[in-house]
Amino acid sequence: MNDPIGDMLTRIRNAQSRGKSTTSTPASKLRGWVLDVLADEGYIRGYEKSTDERGHPAFEISLKYFDGTPVIREVKRVSKPGRRVYMGVNDIPQVRQGLGVSIVSTPKGVMSDANARAANVGGEVLCTVF
Repeated sequence: MNDPIGDMLTRIRNAQSRGKSTTSTPASKLRGWVLDVLADEGYIRGYEKSTDERGHPAFEISLKYFDGTPVIREVKRVSKPGRRVYMGVNDIPQVRQGLGVSIVSTPKGVMSDANARAANVGGEVLCTVF
């Protein structure tokens, strides 16, 4: 697998389109940090570490719905393996005039765009969520 973050976001998108309450993805530190931001911003209920049927570590992600519709309306991968996107603190995009969130990997950790602006750090824009 070349793009683990893109794979995780696609699993979330597919599970929500089918109305599933949970989905699983292989575990890694970066995926965990991205899931922490999604949980802190209220886009997922949470996640827990588990193991898959082959004994490999995995994350079981609890998806969130409001009135039967998914809370995550749109999720896009910005920085891809073929084209990395780095931005300074003043260039980090706002998603839908601040209603959505950009997830940024900074030297101080993976955080939302608002937290990156507050910490005055830029970095790699991983994805946008609305």
